[in-house]
Amino acid sequence: MDFFTHFIVPFAILTLLKVKDRLAGAFGGISIDFDVVLFIIGFISPELFIFTHRGITHSFIFGLLTSTLFLYIISRPRIYGFINYVIKRNVKVKFNWHTILLAYFGVLTHLFLDFLTTGGIPLFYPFSLTRFTANIYYYTDPLTTIAALAVLIILYLRLDPKYKKIALAGFMIMLISFGGIRAYEKMDVIQSQGQTLSDGYTQITAYPTSDMFTWTVVESDAGSKYRIYTYNNLKKTSSDMREVQNLTIKNGTYESAQEAIKYANKLPEVRGFKWEHNYVCINATKKDSIWNITYFDFTASHFGSNELSVKVPSIN
Repeated sequence: MDFFTHFIVPFAILTLLKVKDRLAGAFGGISIDFDVVLFIIGFISPELFIFTHRGITHSFIFGLLTSTLFLYIISRPRIYGFINYVIKRNVKVKFNWHTILLAYFGVLTHLFLDFLTTGGIPLFYPFSLTRFTANIYYYTDPLTTIAALAVLIILYLRLDPKYKKIALAGFMIMLISFGGIRAYEKMDVIQSQGQTLSDGYTQITAYPTSDMFTWTVVESDAGSKYRIYTYNNLKKTSSDMREVQNLTIKNGTYESAQEAIKYANKLPEVRGFKWEHNYVCINATKKDSIWNITYFDFTASHFGSNELSVKVPSIN
């Protein structure tokens, strides 16, 4: 989800519940997205690939640590004083156990919203690197972003509080409604397209696009090949269908390629690439005594390049 939605959702919930210090929850909701400053760490040290956007801070444990630190910083007089000067509003927040809990509530809403979107988040890091996702919303939803920005503008204006509450309630109703429609659409796509599986394909899943009625469908035969296409559930039409092999080997033996791939899989940049992508297929090409191993994701990704190539000496 977008930055504005992560601010609005906890603020809306706490406002409608008449909770004081609701700004702490809103700030907690955006705190873990400041992980963009950690990107340089993962860039310099590939083995620390968890230091990226939607990485280390997007977990239950480090989300708490991040929001607490963020709340402490933003509650300093010089910091909120500067913010007040810039935006001409009073955004003062306190730093105590009550506001820490509210900030963590904001984190939990953030994690839930990101869980609904493509890409996923490592909820249980450092115990597990696994990304969890419901794949219901697209990475960022344009309509939701625009609506959240509009609500933020309404909150900024000096309007009667009742109009602000109406805007917050309306946004939450819209968000929940969109989520319900997308969940239904996904189940309907999987059910309807699953009935037409053929050519050895036995598994099917669907990934959202920016259009709630259009889905990227992936069919699998359990690992050796995939069929991917775009499906519009409103028009009941398919387009851009293609097949992709999980492994392609050129100019070398299968055994030699497997040894090279086994070695390449241990490289930190490869581990990071595989962690960031839904599907990772391999093209292995041998030239002289060197294997060029290319990893690629045939689905759209929001975590950098969809392709990575490494060179590995031939072992046999």
